[in-house]
Amino acid sequence: MENYPAPARAIVAQLAQKAAADPARAVAYQGAPGANSHLAALGYAPDCVPLPCFAFEDAIDAVRNGLAARAIIPIENSLHGRVADMHFLLPESGLAIVDEYFLRIRHCLMAPDDSPVKSAISHPQALGQCRHYLRERGIQPVAYADTAGAAALVAETRLPGEGAIAPYLAAELYGLRLIAENIEDSDDNMTRFLVLAQEGKMPVANVGPVMTTFLFEVKNVPAALYKAMGGFATNGVNMTKLESYQRGASFAATEFFCDIEGMPGDPAVDRALAELEFHTKWVRQLGSYRQARPRT
Repeated sequence: MENYPAPARAIVAQLAQKAAADPARAVAYQGAPGANSHLAALGYAPDCVPLPCFAFEDAIDAVRNGLAARAIIPIENSLHGRVADMHFLLPESGLAIVDEYFLRIRHCLMAPDDSPVKSAISHPQALGQCRHYLRERGIQPVAYADTAGAAALVAETRLPGEGAIAPYLAAELYGLRLIAENIEDSDDNMTRFLVLAQEGKMPVANVGPVMTTFLFEVKNVPAALYKAMGGFATNGVNMTKLESYQRGASFAATEFFCDIEGMPGDPAVDRALAELEFHTKWVRQLGSYRQARPRT
């Protein structure tokens, strides 16, 4: 908790106390109160108790240790791609994906008073997404670890001419003035979040389109990926995401993070996964869940 700026600590303590009293309603997220992940938790489960955690590992541990029933974690952004480290943290967490949620990202410029803003503090991604707005107004970007944390810092220091870029909720929580809203350079900025829990659950029948997420490692032989993917094409299973990453320092084999439409129990999916297992070293399913947005 000491890692947060002072204005955030009291709110963190208050929310942690509420979560401890009702962990079944608690949804853990990474960031200071007022972060986009905070908004995602409230948007996904309006009656939840948001539980702020300083790091992604802390949010995952909150679920593993029973402090929260679920965690909501960003996995990818429409402008900046995948969120760093999540492909490593997810398989190591032991948690299952039970849902997904999409949040339209809206950035606001906020400050302690109406003085002209000369510098803006925020997460590097937020600064990058507002670079045209900042450049046109001669506002100096200053990188910080967290958008809402930057707002809390500005509320604590109250330096003349210093502002923050963060969600509107941060301005409400820390008593800052909204100088400008929706200052992002692109109006199609969207982040996809995954909801994690200790136990997975298969979607009920007729819930609508379903996603399944899994990991696999290809064999280090020619055409390994081509052979592994063949079963999805021949069985008509739509693959919406395929990302590669390296684990360890050998550089000898590649692991993949994959999303498909459908779930185990669907004959086509079962056949495709069986062929995948034949052509790979291992396959690990992370969860099947209802689509929050249609893919086709």
